[in-house]
Amino acid sequence: MFAISREIFFMRRTKAEAEQTREDILNAAIDMFYKDGVSKTTLNGIASHAGVTRGAIYWHFKNKMEIFDGLHEKLHKPLSDHIMADMKIDHPHPIQQLKELCVKLLVEFEENEQKRKILTIFLRKCEYSGELEECKARYCDEKKESLGLFTKYFEKAQEQDAISKEADPELLCQAVNCYMKGIIMEYLDYNDTFDMRAKAPALMDLLFKSIGK
Repeated sequence: MFAISREIFFMRRTKAEAEQTREDILNAAIDMFYKDGVSKTTLNGIASHAGVTRGAIYWHFKNKMEIFDGLHEKLHKPLSDHIMADMKIDHPHPIQQLKELCVKLLVEFEENEQKRKILTIFLRKCEYSGELEECKARYCDEKKESLGLFTKYFEKAQEQDAISKEADPELLCQAVNCYMKGIIMEYLDYNDTFDMRAKAPALMDLLFKSIGK
């Protein structure tokens, strides 16, 4: 019995150590991609920054593109989970609910350094050509999935007669996405003077006042 318990303990510890190594590699990749760009970053550079061998990288990732995919999952999955959890809340005003979610996401972008770096990498530190071109097509599908979740807020608002029945929920989602992306790009250009916590609520107010009745 004791021997079995020891075996389970070491198996769990080994699994935990492997998961930590994978996380260390991803964190190192964030720093290197952010600093040097995706194309100029090497596996040797990531391994050195993470304090692991190239063999350790190959244990978890086939190549640099798989690491890049890992970063996208690190950003996309929590976002989808966040939206899904928010959708389960029976909010009496879905447009207000979506506005509050958008403000929260924008403020989190400013305050969460890791998420800010990852999004900056996707927007500014890579060219979607060559190997990355395949990634872009896949990411577009995931983006459509996320926008599909946003659509539900507008559909619910139409059911409550909070917005026009003639409004196109998908088009409204695209408008929100473009608006938020524009805010993020502006922040990246002028982050020294752009206070997201102060400006995000007012900026989102401007948009959502034009959507509601």
